[in-house]
Amino acid sequence: QVHLVESGGGSVQAGGSLKLSCAASGFTDSRNSRAWFRQAPGKEREGVAAIYTDTGTSYYAASVKGRFTISQDNAKNTVYLQMNSLKPDDTAMYFCAARRLVAPSALSADEYNYWGQGTQVTVSS
Repeated sequence: QVHLVESGGGSVQAGGSLKLSCAASGFTDSRNSRAWFRQAPGKEREGVAAIYTDTGTSYYAASVKGRFTISQDNAKNTVYLQMNSLKPDDTAMYFCAARRLVAPSALSADEYNYWGQGTQVTVSS
């Protein structure tokens, strides 16, 4: 059984930074895909960033590229999302997601079958 646990959300002023963590358990294969999604009230879930854990290849949504960085610590089976220059539009519930092997479409929610419970990020102007 795979479990994902997010942490690190909170409230911050515009221009500030937050770092989210997603710890995984139950993965026995180092080749998997990990991603961060977000969902604001009344909006669809949006892929923010993804990483292939064996190669370290990463992908970003255009809206966060240059501001957010996804990284991993394979020893801890943990993926991080460093969020800088935060904007009020970044306010959402952030979810981490995972799947075994490579996700053909890294930022598509349909590709992932394991999800965390979410952590709230609120950015005030």
